[in-house]
Amino acid sequence: MSSRFLDMLSEGVVLFDGAMGTMLYDRGVFINRCFDEINLSNPALVEGIHSEYIDAGACVIETNTFGANRFKLTLHGLDDRLSEINRAGAEAALRVSDGRAAVAGAIGPLGIRIEPWGPTSNEEAAAAFAEQAAALLEGGVDIFVLETFADLNEIQQAINGVRSVTDLPIVAQMTLQQDGLGLYGTEPAEFAVRLDGWEVDVVGMNCSVGPKVMLEAVEKISGKVDKWISAQPNAGIPQSVDGRNIYMTSPEYMAEYACRFVKAGARIVGGCCGTTPAHIRAIADALKTVRPRKAGMTVRRDHEERIEISRAVPLAEKSSLGGKIAAGEFVRMVEMVPPRGGNPGNVLEGAALLSGAGIDAINIPDSPRASSRMSPLALAVLIERDAGIETVLHYCCRDRNILGMQSDILGAHALGLRNILVITGDPIKTGDYPDATAVFDIDSIGLTNVIHQLNMGTDIGSRSLDAPTSFLIGVGVNPGAVDFDEEMKRFYWKVEAGAEFAVTQPVFDQVLLERFIEYIESRSLRIPVIAGIWPLTSLKNAEFMNNELPGVSVPDWIMKRMEESGGGKDAMKTGVEIAADILRKVLPIVDGVQLSAPCNRYRLALEVLDS
Repeated sequence: MSSRFLDMLSEGVVLFDGAMGTMLYDRGVFINRCFDEINLSNPALVEGIHSEYIDAGACVIETNTFGANRFKLTLHGLDDRLSEINRAGAEAALRVSDGRAAVAGAIGPLGIRIEPWGPTSNEEAAAAFAEQAAALLEGGVDIFVLETFADLNEIQQAINGVRSVTDLPIVAQMTLQQDGLGLYGTEPAEFAVRLDGWEVDVVGMNCSVGPKVMLEAVEKISGKVDKWISAQPNAGIPQSVDGRNIYMTSPEYMAEYACRFVKAGARIVGGCCGTTPAHIRAIADALKTVRPRKAGMTVRRDHEERIEISRAVPLAEKSSLGGKIAAGEFVRMVEMVPPRGGNPGNVLEGAALLSGAGIDAINIPDSPRASSRMSPLALAVLIERDAGIETVLHYCCRDRNILGMQSDILGAHALGLRNILVITGDPIKTGDYPDATAVFDIDSIGLTNVIHQLNMGTDIGSRSLDAPTSFLIGVGVNPGAVDFDEEMKRFYWKVEAGAEFAVTQPVFDQVLLERFIEYIESRSLRIPVIAGIWPLTSLKNAEFMNNELPGVSVPDWIMKRMEESGGGKDAMKTGVEIAADILRKVLPIVDGVQLSAPCNRYRLALEVLDS
């Protein structure tokens, strides 16, 4: 049937089925269940739906396996039944088709973020897709449909995974937003050309939008690719009716647009969410009077040729701080926590003091310990404008999704900020508002990749920027992490993603820092390291650091010295002495220092440097 499927495409329009999930939901399967598992517990229900679509005129039916990958099945405790579920899904479709329709093995996204946006490697992702594809292949599918993908890199790994086990035809489909672009803002012509260059037989789109938006996308990619084009929209935008999502688009409307898809260049049509056998029947009837548009000459260029790769800005030219790091000069930074209110006066006075003392840059945390404070981005702009000293903007992944992050970062660049320190962020539960919602769309590794990509001249949607950004990218690292191996694994990925310098957690035990430096040098991971130094102000401050600041350990001998110091100015003097002693010990192995200023005592930071 696989070769027959390609023959079908050559001969005319191929009609796919509609939404399996919609039909299961309408038959009482609640959305909190694993729809893929129905292949085992109630195969007759799945077969009945397949039969309805074939009777309505579908030439291809998709298996009920959209989410049957290891990662999604694990959420339901079904990962050990992956092969069984996929085989059953394929076999159910084959029993019903009985040669009347081709059976497409449906594979959707993994439901997790993969590199460069998440911790799962490309190899792991491809292996997961291969595992599902192999099980579907055992079940007897004729072709594969990779659908509803938002990330080009993920669908590439899905293609790689399927191709590692079979040469059966592949239909590769991305999803759209209401603005007609991919989830990350990618133009349809952009992702279609990328898909066209990979080992697939059909490129196209499905889900998320109704017929009108999808028609515009088909028109944009038609003539730009050499492969067949597919279009499977939702039956409009769902409306909430008595607590249920109802798709209101009529079968007649869907049928009219199916004809328009074909006239615009599509060779595969069908439907996604909300599409029922009634819609497919109307489409089948309408297509009888439509002849597919003849293929014209395509204007195709390789992706790399179409995007003008802008010259990345050298490290020394990114900022004054970047220039010092590139020249191997010792960098001196001071951390300034944003105020809780809207008045930056005291902070600006402190910044002017530090600027006059020759500090190279001011480090501005982003809502440390999940506390509610002034925007560090706004404060950074004020400090650079009013105090005349560069800042290092911390940017936290906890509070914004990936699109919001990119917008903020591009805006920061437009405002003149050039130094950024990427952090994942403290858990919401540790902060002022434990009921607030944490986003964590990507972590610090993923965001480092995002900024590095902007520095190379492309955004997260792989679109070329008018000019590359020129951020100096820093990351955090904890030499005293409880799980040192895991911390080093994450540090490796940060360096691979494009990190250009690292700032450590406060160092109280130089032995831990020495171990870290030795580790990264032995594995060719050495980037400039700026040691965090914290001048303690009291025994309580030391106890807080030791017990409540994640990843920080204060040795017993320091605790004893702070206890013996008494308190008040004597305690602060002791804290400065300890910090200065630590700085002297680590000076030969680091590239700079970041001094904290507890309770906005900026002069303490300067005293450490002068000691």
